[in-house]
Amino acid sequence: MTAASSSTSPAATSATTVVVPGTHVMTALVGPRDQFLRRVEQNFPSVIIRVRGNEVRVEGEDTLQVAAVARLFEELVTLIQSGQPLDDNTLDRIFTMVHADERPSEILTHQVLRGAKGRQVKPKTAGQKRYVDAISQNVITFGIGPAGTGKSWLAVAMAVQALQAKRVERIILTRPAVEAGERLGFLPGDLMAKIDPYLRPLYDALYDMIDIEGVQRLLEKQIVEVAPLAFMRGRTLNNSFIILDEAQNTTPEQMKMFLTRIGFGSRVVVTGDTTQVDVPNGKSGLATLERTLSGIDNLAFVRLSGDDVVRHKIVADIVAAYERDDERREAGRTDDSGS
Repeated sequence: MTAASSSTSPAATSATTVVVPGTHVMTALVGPRDQFLRRVEQNFPSVIIRVRGNEVRVEGEDTLQVAAVARLFEELVTLIQSGQPLDDNTLDRIFTMVHADERPSEILTHQVLRGAKGRQVKPKTAGQKRYVDAISQNVITFGIGPAGTGKSWLAVAMAVQALQAKRVERIILTRPAVEAGERLGFLPGDLMAKIDPYLRPLYDALYDMIDIEGVQRLLEKQIVEVAPLAFMRGRTLNNSFIILDEAQNTTPEQMKMFLTRIGFGSRVVVTGDTTQVDVPNGKSGLATLERTLSGIDNLAFVRLSGDDVVRHKIVADIVAAYERDDERREAGRTDDSGS
């Protein structure tokens, strides 16, 4: 694949040609009935795109936009050649990356794990790539962001990867047993049966990575342990990959207790959404933690946003709407205090 640039005519129109290697790549690039090509034109309305044979010519008066769209096509070709399927949601994420001057081919081809049934687990946004990189490079990583950003799912994938590579001896998944604004009432069974509903999301993520029989074997051998946060008190957790999920619902005392359980050879991921605090007094152990722990080596905070939501597009729109509402309320409080 090659790209050639030129500047033409008195209107100072810039033009770049991207050569696409192969008809099958070009077919995947433009999409069914040129659907993907139209999406690019809608997202970069200041450029004109012409396809002839195995060439894509990008023209426009804005040199930076022309260069960005040419780079976009080069990235798309690289992704197609690597086997990355394209669809509307993936294209939207790629457009966001290119607008932010990021490299989609580096982000979307980074395989974390090959999960159950051969499914590849990969970051789908730049924020998710920063998150998995932070987990790889630090002893403790805090992943903070709204629902649908893959905080827990990617953390479990990294835990399974570490277990399979024998970097840890076991996985411990935990979360506080706090009800999300509703009363579950009396639940029958022993203690684990009562807390099982709180831990179900962690089981679901685990089953995405390992087949059901494999998960059961790991649970029976206690290589994988799923337990409420209260079970962590008094323990020292060595050679383990530990995930604390829904950490916004810990109290400051619980968070301190958890973080001081960490032993040698362990790696920790703490996930949470500080906009969904259900702890009874509203005082979250996660909310002010970044200020408390700033400056500590081998510890990272990664903040994910609505741009990192990988569920249905409407989820990202809902998250964005709530964020705008929060900003308006905060601005109102600032105006009131200053008046």
